[in-house]
Amino acid sequence: MTSDAFDLFLQRVYKTTGAGSQSELADLLGVNRSAITQARRKGAVPAKWLLQLFRSHGIHPDWAETGKGPAFIDRAPHPPASLVQIPKVKARLCAGDGSFEVGEDIAGYYAFQGAWLHAKGALDHMVLMDIFGNSMAPEMKDGDTVLIDQSQKDILSGAVYAVGVEDTIMVKRVEKHPTALVLRSDNKDYAPIYLQQQEAAGIRMIGKVIWICRELR
Repeated sequence: MTSDAFDLFLQRVYKTTGAGSQSELADLLGVNRSAITQARRKGAVPAKWLLQLFRSHGIHPDWAETGKGPAFIDRAPHPPASLVQIPKVKARLCAGDGSFEVGEDIAGYYAFQGAWLHAKGALDHMVLMDIFGNSMAPEMKDGDTVLIDQSQKDILSGAVYAVGVEDTIMVKRVEKHPTALVLRSDNKDYAPIYLQQQEAAGIRMIGKVIWICRELR
C-alpha cells in the first residue's frame, strides 16, 4: 500500500466513523497519533486496526483497506432494520440568554437505524437534547431536538456544537480566531461571543450537533 492508498483508507474511515481528524481516529483506535503517521509512512494498515473498526463500527476490513465490496459486515439477521436506542436527557441547550436546566436524568430513549448512526459518528457517545431559545433560528428553533455526538470535539470552523460556558450549555456555531474562540448565533439579533485565550481555555466542548428534529406546531 502506498501513502496515497493509505490516505484513501483514512478518508473511508473518516466517512464511516465520523472521525474528523487523525487525533479523533487515534482515540477511536486506542493508539497514539504518531502511530498513524508511522503507518502512513510505511504504507501499511495494522490488522488490529481493521479488527477494531469492525468491532466498534461493523466496518468490513476488506473495504476499509481496499475500498472494494460492502462497507459494513452484516452482524444481525436484518441489519438494515436494526435499531439503536439513543438516550434523551432532561437538560436543555440554551439558544439565548439564561442558563440551562441542569437535570441529567434520562427522559427517554429514541430509536435510530444503527447503520445510519454508524455513518454519522460514534453511537456510544450520542445523546439527544432539546433546545430552548431562538438565537439559532431559523435553522434551529425553540423546542427543537438535536442529536449530539460527544466524541466529535475538534472544532470545524462554522459547525454547530454544544458548548459549556461556566454554568450554561449553549448551542452555537464555533470559529477559531488567532486570539479568540468565537461563538456565533444564526439569529442576527444576538451578538457573537468572543472568548479570549484565557476564557476559551475554560470552556467545555460537549460535542458536535449532527441532526435536528422539529415537531410541526
